Amino acid sequence: MNRRDLIIRSAAAGASLAMPAMLAAQPRTGPVRNIKLAQIAKQAQAKAGDKLWRNDYVGIADFGLRSSEPRFHVVNMEAGTVASYLVSHGDGSDPEHDGWLNWFSNTHGSHCTSKGSYATYGWYTGRFGTSIRLDGLDESNSNALDRAIVMHRAKYAEKDHLDRWGRLGRSNGCFAMGDADFKLALLTLGGGRVIHADSLGLQENGDIIMPPTTEAPVDLKILQRDMPTAAERANPGVF
Repeated sequence: MNRRDLIIRSAAAGASLAMPAMLAAQPRTGPVRNIKLAQIAKQAQAKAGDKLWRNDYVGIADFGLRSSEPRFHVVNMEAGTVASYLVSHGDGSDPEHDGWLNWFSNTHGSHCTSKGSYATYGWYTGRFGTSIRLDGLDESNSNALDRAIVMHRAKYAEKDHLDRWGRLGRSNGCFAMGDADFKLALLTLGGGRVIHADSLGLQENGDIIMPPTTEAPVDLKILQRDMPTAAERANPGVF
């Protein structure tokens, strides 16, 4: 069955999206999807612990959606609102380059996107200009710093690229965004906040697209590139 056609109606998804208690940052208006996003955001903040310096915003990347969709959600924990933007995934996670993320990986040299929560660190200037360092908080993304997985801007993540090709370009596993969107991310997510990546497939009305994501191939060597050097890890995006 075509993975793009597998949609579970909200009635079936209701149980999985139900929350045991109301959240302090419960969205007061907007799509049903925002309720689940607020729950995920709160859980990611709790996981960050002492690494969380600010609790005003949380970023959630839903890689269960195609790269043509605005799937990077910034949850305003104080106002209870959500804004959504385009974001790229790694080329190792999408070897067919059809816009769908096939699998996550935490493996060095895989160029794959990693699943899990990340603490955001300070800004630095690299190959793509100002970028945000990320520290993986889960076993599934624990190599983020060593792999030089960061947030940065990229031309292949701009809407005009999408309009031309019908999908975004692919990163080396980083969260790449268009210039204007990334400038907003710098203000809302940089320095001591948290982002979370998963394959959720959440639609605005609460419906779920069955995520096409699977486990990474056992023989991941077919995807691996050279590991970054110490200099590249210290200043990702420069090389």
